[in-house]
Amino acid sequence: MIYLEGSGKDFAGPPLAREDLSSDPLRQFVSWYQEALRVEAGDPSAAALATSSREGRVRSRMVLLKAIDERGFLFFTNYRSRKGRDLEENPQGAFSCFWPASLRQVCARGGVEKVSPEESLRYFQSRPLLSRLSAWASPQSEPIPIERAFLEGRLREMRERFASGEVPLPPHWGGYRLVPDEIEFWQGRSSRLHDRFLYERTSEGGWRVERLAP
Repeated sequence: MIYLEGSGKDFAGPPLAREDLSSDPLRQFVSWYQEALRVEAGDPSAAALATSSREGRVRSRMVLLKAIDERGFLFFTNYRSRKGRDLEENPQGAFSCFWPASLRQVCARGGVEKVSPEESLRYFQSRPLLSRLSAWASPQSEPIPIERAFLEGRLREMRERFASGEVPLPPHWGGYRLVPDEIEFWQGRSSRLHDRFLYERTSEGGWRVERLAP
């Protein structure tokens, strides 16, 4: 057995108390995210998204959260990708964001639904041209030839196909919204006595908050 040694760093972050938290976890996420934008070296929108097949086989990967609204968290992808196929079979998901400079983590779990075609189109049109072309060019998650030339050739084909610069929304591409029923906020603290607060959605549509042991 090989033990994986970490830095041994103490998570000596500031305290987090119940009165510090918003009554709405989505607003609380936005508050922490805005702070992360100021202090994190990486992209704070990066999240580890986990999905599961009908049989319960779990996969995870990094995605970028692209928006948050009053219902939940939005991300965009190829609907034929592995995560898209998982979500077709089992429309449940969970994600975690970790912000090391802030010594903070947010974990959310809930149902996942497709956003409207209008929402997908609005975001798709905001992407750079090459990103829009790549959405057409890449058969995401499918086996392809070993040589990268295949992908480069596909991109050239899409450049020629959409030479006018008008790139329509691919029928296999769009957004999902994770509608949370649980959101946990974790603040690293000294001696591993971290502050953890879990929001759980109630049957009335509000939120119950409780502290979890670290």
